[in-house]
Amino acid sequence: MTRIRLKTLLKNVLVVLAIPLLLLIASCSERPQSGTTVLTNINGYSFDNARELEQFTTLVFDSGKVVAIGDDKLLQNFADATVIDGQGKTLIPGITDAHGHVSSLGYALLQIDLRDTNSARQAATQIAAYAKEKPYLNWIQGRGWNQVLWPGQQFPSAKILDELVSDRPIWLERIDGHAGWANSKALALAGINANTISPPGGEILRDANGQPTGILVDNAMSIINRILPPPSPEELAAAVDVATSHLLSLGITSTHDAGVSATENRFYASLAQRNKLAVRLYGMISSTDPELGSILSAGPMVDDYDLYSVKSVKVYTDGALGSRGAALLQPYTDRPDHSGLLLTSQQQLRSIFNDAITANFQVAIHAIGDKGNQIGLDEVEYAYSTVGGENLRHRMEHAQIVALTDIPRFKTLNVIPSMQPTHATSDMNMAEARIGPERLKGAYAWRSFLDQGSRLVSGSDYPIELANPFHGIHAAVTRQNKKNKPDNGWVPEQAITIEEAMRSFTIDAAWAAHQENVLGGLSAGKWADFILIDQDIFTIPSQDLWKIEVLQTWLAGKQVYKKP
Repeated sequence: MTRIRLKTLLKNVLVVLAIPLLLLIASCSERPQSGTTVLTNINGYSFDNARELEQFTTLVFDSGKVVAIGDDKLLQNFADATVIDGQGKTLIPGITDAHGHVSSLGYALLQIDLRDTNSARQAATQIAAYAKEKPYLNWIQGRGWNQVLWPGQQFPSAKILDELVSDRPIWLERIDGHAGWANSKALALAGINANTISPPGGEILRDANGQPTGILVDNAMSIINRILPPPSPEELAAAVDVATSHLLSLGITSTHDAGVSATENRFYASLAQRNKLAVRLYGMISSTDPELGSILSAGPMVDDYDLYSVKSVKVYTDGALGSRGAALLQPYTDRPDHSGLLLTSQQQLRSIFNDAITANFQVAIHAIGDKGNQIGLDEVEYAYSTVGGENLRHRMEHAQIVALTDIPRFKTLNVIPSMQPTHATSDMNMAEARIGPERLKGAYAWRSFLDQGSRLVSGSDYPIELANPFHGIHAAVTRQNKKNKPDNGWVPEQAITIEEAMRSFTIDAAWAAHQENVLGGLSAGKWADFILIDQDIFTIPSQDLWKIEVLQTWLAGKQVYKKP
């Protein structure tokens, strides 16, 4: 990857007003310290450069990077080193979450969370209480509702919100971020009425009389989003602060941010330049950002400490399954008149591919439905025949429902299936109803991808799912929820092993970001990013994987989190 100091990017960086940073983030503001440290008496696991699992009891690092791993005899070679007793704890490489949304996680942590509500009425009641507590908010915003978990599984309405809060606009994103729930005040401010036409790639849900119900799907959400006040620099800083603190507490030392705006790009670059970015970020620039062209013109970039890397463009083909926005080759089983939504036209896709590949950027393609995935693969194949880019490791983000005949194309075209294991256990209560048993054979098909030789990379898609990586590892291995249901797992033939799951959250996730030479394992010369956990992840019963807790998180040889 071309390495520059981000000077071009920083010329126009936003001036972000200072806010108090947590101690663990402040500790990252120093350059990696020189001086050899030996961490011994550990139960260590890592993946070498050949992606093979290796065990060790001693880790040596200096100036933020690994010097060596091995047995206790290593102590003899570093007589003057600082020695730390690991007290027999299990040590693994820092987790890389290959698909998340950093600022969205931060805003979600700062806003009301509707994830655990069990009905539209309960959600509205919580919103009303939240609004009463915060009379200074001009807009009431939140996220996390999921009608699939409510009685009747019906979308909620503006009317339910209006009964409790009618004086201020309300905008609540669905858990997957592909639908929004507005009250009548918000609809009025956005000019949405019976005469408003749904935009391409979006849907305004309507009642029997043609009136908007308050639910906007995919591109229709932009009608509300464009009138929302943009986050202030202080709000962005606060969101990134709380999000990265949360990720470190979960053992995530690196994350791929799927859909970075130009404003966020400048902010992340500024933090990295000053060595104050708490978690390593791999930025996928949003293809819809007006400044995409100038970012591509600047070329791929990374700072000297591998804190912030920019070499990817995020583009959408379709929506999500829960809101029936995922584009399907055949209609939805539970909505025969509907086949989902295409969010980006073929002409736009080809233009984005051309511009990104010409600038030496990877393309990360959001694709959930079998049609969305097929379109993504078709565009990769077309790009190879026109502008090239075979070496850029293009990715299909989610690769959730794939036609059986398209699965081999991932390998043939060298497209990475970038998947989120907890999506399967979250969706198993509705996926078959949406797509039927036949299409389910190519859904959440981790085993099929691995068996054909594709490199599977894993993430959480936070804040849509919880960011805890051990929940994802548990889902990948068991195909069960945290109550160990269903018995034997959901579509158990697609389960993977603990070693495969760990590889997908470490060395292979780093590879998907062109970072396998500096991250993803604890080989000599790589950054000393690692975590200590309370159980041996490779030997405990698989049903207990989600219970693992992080005791310590280390980034570049510095402890940045310790469990209270």
